[in-house]
Amino acid sequence: MHKHVAILAVFFSIVCSGMAQAGQEARQFGVCLTDSMSGKERKNLAKWIFMGMSAHSMIKPYSNVSESDIDNSNQYVGKLITRLITEDCPEQARTASEVMGSAAFEQAFKVVGELAMQELMADPSVGQSIGGFEKYLDQEKFKEVFQ
Repeated sequence: MHKHVAILAVFFSIVCSGMAQAGQEARQFGVCLTDSMSGKERKNLAKWIFMGMSAHSMIKPYSNVSESDIDNSNQYVGKLITRLITEDCPEQARTASEVMGSAAFEQAFKVVGELAMQELMADPSVGQSIGGFEKYLDQEKFKEVFQ
């Protein structure tokens, strides 16, 4: 199981696209995971993903996330994942693992990562910030392409 948790940590921190290729067992496992999380847990998960991304060498100069913040968030997510797999979704985890191996965990946690990103993107200030580039688009060039 330790191997699976390590795989989860890697794939969970990467926000990937849907589960179009996921097997039924992995989908059921992913649904169980997301259904078992509260809104506060999803927000804390989004915070953990942000903190992980803030460690990137190009982003780090713009972030003031401390090592203590990261460690506290890692502890929280470690406990959350432990609960989700061992208490909330053990049957789904076992079945998916038996059928698909570690790929089931990768696919199931892609859904969890997407949910966390949706939590981040749902905040209006995030949308405003990300949409800020629009004022710098050259509308005349777009008109040339689409007319």
